[in-house]
Amino acid sequence: MSDEQACKTTVDVRDIPPRQRHPMIFGAFDALFPGEALLLVNDHDPKPLFYQFQAESRGQFTWDYLEAGPQVWRVRIGRADENAARAVATCCSH
Repeated sequence: MSDEQACKTTVDVRDIPPRQRHPMIFGAFDALFPGEALLLVNDHDPKPLFYQFQAESRGQFTWDYLEAGPQVWRVRIGRADENAARAVATCCSH
């Protein structure tokens, strides 16, 4: 099974107005159960989105580049398994 087949849904934002992209992606992410993933397809490196995920969902997501340009970026964004997120929070909080 390929990484793309393992994704619950594909969110292709290439034709979506920029101001609507992040809310659409976070909406799709919020619908995922632990262990599920979505495939993001974008026309540029979604690095700012990664930073937003870090700020708003630290320890709750996974991020794997499947294709990195120059015209198309594909990123598998997963909802972390609850046990993995708990282990990170436990080991890293002081």
